[in-house]
Amino acid sequence: MKDTITIRLTEKLQKELDAVVTKEHASRSEVIREALERYLALKKYRQLRKKVLPFAEAQGLLSDEDIFKAVS
Repeated sequence: MKDTITIRLTEKLQKELDAVVTKEHASRSEVIREALERYLALKKYRQLRKKVLPFAEAQGLLSDEDIFKAVS
């Protein structure tokens, strides 16, 4: 089910949004939906990372490079 949500934008943000909409030949809804999806995915990633970080540090995985080396 799709719901309608109303948001208020500053004039500057609205102009930036309209510039992206024009450049990408997309609708405002598409651009805002994509931005929200990315924002929520990033929030989820940060929450998960925060939760797993103590376990990773206990294994000596202190940086992203350490993790990439362990996985490779």
